[in-house]
Amino acid sequence: MSRRILLIEDHEDNRRIVRDLLSPAGYEVVEALTGEDGVSMADSHRPDLILMDIQLPGLDGYEATRRIKANPALRAIPIIAVTSYALSGDDVKAREAGCDAYVTKPFSPRALLAKIREFVP
Repeated sequence: MSRRILLIEDHEDNRRIVRDLLSPAGYEVVEALTGEDGVSMADSHRPDLILMDIQLPGLDGYEATRRIKANPALRAIPIIAVTSYALSGDDVKAREAGCDAYVTKPFSPRALLAKIREFVP
């Protein structure tokens, strides 16, 4: 049984990189382009893990994370922030919003896969 990962990312190049990394590793990837769609898809798809971009059109990744974690049925789903926000304190802000881990872009594919496997073997 493949493990499902919800990728919430608005840039196609970034989605392709993650798809190309995760699909051969046996993960099913479902994608949302906005924070609003991500919150909705988290509820409808019940993924094993969420990869959350922070800079999203409309509802940003912080607020999308807060909404997902506020839902008792979704609260246990681990969320990894994958973002170009790399200033001091951005990782703290992501964790305060509810993210379980934080990876900066550009990321090493090997490091991202290792981080994902910490939550979803």
